Amino acid sequence: MKPYNNKESKKDQVKRMFNTIAPSYDLLNHILSFGIDHIWRRRVINRVCKQSASDILDVATGTGDMAISLSKRNKFSHIVGYDLSDGMLEVARAKIDAAGLASNISLKQGEAEHMPFSESSFDVVTVAFGVRNFHDLEGGVREMTRVLKSDGKLYILEFSTPKNKIFRTIYCLYSHKVLPFIGGLISKDRKAYQYLPESVDEFPSVETFLELMGRVGLNNNKSISLMGGVAQIYIGEK
Repeated sequence: MKPYNNKESKKDQVKRMFNTIAPSYDLLNHILSFGIDHIWRRRVINRVCKQSASDILDVATGTGDMAISLSKRNKFSHIVGYDLSDGMLEVARAKIDAAGLASNISLKQGEAEHMPFSESSFDVVTVAFGVRNFHDLEGGVREMTRVLKSDGKLYILEFSTPKNKIFRTIYCLYSHKVLPFIGGLISKDRKAYQYLPESVDEFPSVETFLELMGRVGLNNNKSISLMGGVAQIYIGEK
């Protein structure tokens, strides 16, 4: 699905959407998730820190939260933050400079399905809440697999739909009614905050996504359910 209309490509619309909401993205993200997004990212970071990773790629880096946190925990690693939206990267760059991490983190702009990196370049690839915005989901995951070194790992943090019926009803009410209202009020782009929960609804089931990971060449694939299925951590090895 697309954020705005059926005429433009999803890639162009997603880029425009994130450029528009970039100034208020961090504030809304933390308010609307009640700060839980920090805890979920930390779960991924803790797993990354268990392996020796000198080169890390953070795809759909957005405003740089994952890249900054990874750099603080992996002081000897070089991290590349990669994103489609130059508006989001502008916010990320200011945060990285303020944290004194400009020598550890480099930022590049481009689409996930066609990345300017050589094959087998990174020990770890991460992506937090970004894969559902790819205009070609399988192509994007395949490309992330391509740039992984042998035995490297891909970590994907993404929203999903809770299986418990009561919890799912409450969650859907919040994500489809409350979130668009508050998000639209603050960002001035209600359609963006309508698209984001709707894109979760359209994302493949856990089982289907694990099958996709296997098709693109990842092994030992598994998922870790967070908060009753509100989000998942997917892990695959090249």
